[in-house]
Amino acid sequence: MTPTGVGARTLIRWLKLPEFHAAYLKARREAVGQSIARMQQATGAATITVLKLMTDPNVPAAVKLRAAECVFAHAIKGIELEDIETRLTELERAAEAANDQRHR
Repeated sequence: MTPTGVGARTLIRWLKLPEFHAAYLKARREAVGQSIARMQQATGAATITVLKLMTDPNVPAAVKLRAAECVFAHAIKGIELEDIETRLTELERAAEAANDQRHR
């Protein structure tokens, strides 16, 4: 018996039903989405923590180095994501323009 009071065999059988499976996946995505939103809300505090570690004279050099690497890694990833978003937007516009040309 699962914590929901539904037997494991019943749950496995229900998961084979397309409607149930779709609803189950939607519920999972929503739960993960809420967790991600909570983590994103904590990024301000995480940033402050990393920067304090990086600049605190009493923190060991290895910890400072790791904090600095973290800052670089996230800064670079942010730029990469912006570049990908720009390229994707340009590709979408080009595809839309090509599609418009075909339908004239």
